[in-house]
Amino acid sequence: MTVAPHRLGVVEAATAIREGRLSAEALVRSCLERIADREPLVRAWAHLDPEAAIAAARRADAAGAGGPLHGVPIAVKDLIDTHDLPTEYGTPIYRGHRPAWDASCVALARRAGAIVLGKTVTTEFAYFSPGPTANPHDLSRTPGGSSSGSAAAVADRMVPIGFGTQTAASVTRPASFCGLVGYKAGHGQFSLAGIRAFAVSFDSLGLLARSVADAQWLRGALLGVGMPAAAPSLARPPRIGVCRTPSWEAADADARAALATAAQRLADAGADVTEAPAPVGFETLVEVHRTIMACEAAASLAFEHDAHAARLSQPLRQLLDEGRALPRERFLAALEAAQLARAAFERWARGWDALLAPGAPGAAPVGLQATGDPVFSRMWTLLQGPSVVLPGLRAASGLPVGVQLVGRMGSDDALLALARWAEPVIAGRPG
Repeated sequence: MTVAPHRLGVVEAATAIREGRLSAEALVRSCLERIADREPLVRAWAHLDPEAAIAAARRADAAGAGGPLHGVPIAVKDLIDTHDLPTEYGTPIYRGHRPAWDASCVALARRAGAIVLGKTVTTEFAYFSPGPTANPHDLSRTPGGSSSGSAAAVADRMVPIGFGTQTAASVTRPASFCGLVGYKAGHGQFSLAGIRAFAVSFDSLGLLARSVADAQWLRGALLGVGMPAAAPSLARPPRIGVCRTPSWEAADADARAALATAAQRLADAGADVTEAPAPVGFETLVEVHRTIMACEAAASLAFEHDAHAARLSQPLRQLLDEGRALPRERFLAALEAAQLARAAFERWARGWDALLAPGAPGAAPVGLQATGDPVFSRMWTLLQGPSVVLPGLRAASGLPVGVQLVGRMGSDDALLALARWAEPVIAGRPG
């Protein structure tokens, strides 16, 4: 092949393997060579077993053509259980922990032929305290979190695609910071069995990829449906509402310019782009999200809070203390407010095929001590619909700045189809 195998996306790699132009072993070895070269700087991986990955690739090659992911390596966030690699949830409490099972998403990916290349760094229990991972675009900056390692590994072409999870902004923010497609599935689209819970009202599986087509391919493999072969033709101009959200003041000049550029390019390409101010009352949803997350995390991590408090980070202890202390009435009121907001969102959003919103407050901030502000995804995560971050725009510094398309509950496939059309348009390469 004229292109180094590790540079291929999922669709390209799966097609090349199926057609006999590439072996799974050659692809896995190329990815491992890239990791050996770059991992000392990027530090995206929590656990690697190169010999096991190569052995799995050889078995795939010997077996011949299989499922839609046959021979394709994937990265698995270290919040997601694997039977053959440690799962430590980003905490020393579970150092060396070896589940006896695979999470549902891992088992389904393997059933489709994927090869688990390794486990990628997560923040502590997918909250705010980061691991050592750096942004491959600028090693002095965060890749975002909590799906830090998956985003950095995919962006640095160590692996074609990676699993992430999102409770606030853990897929969308790293995608925006690392210049990736980040698909946060609608709540309940995928089984979360084997994924460590944090806040059950919001936890969702996510995919970090270098193209929308790759995200669609993995989604289809997990669901056991047909693979999208080509970009769809749209039956009519898409209706896109520009929603700056009630948190617009948190957007810096780069994020504002990215949103304006994306909206203009979509309009120039034929989309019906209109303003979509958030409904009255939505300005409270970031705080409602925080309240529910604190209460549900306090329940999910009750054992760790009671038995290992000294080994938890101060920010996580503080969140769990707050959640435990919140009156039950306040939690129930927040749940009711969230439910009312979801109903209002379903009614309001019917006027558009998708909403266009900031992906993050700007480019990745300097420093590895924090993962950036999740403010531009908290509201959407609370509303439980799907989101897709699209890359292709840049800050004045040259770093990536993503924008996100947001859909209503149950619109995952339609949103991804729209995102696939919008992807080259936003990047300035339509047609």
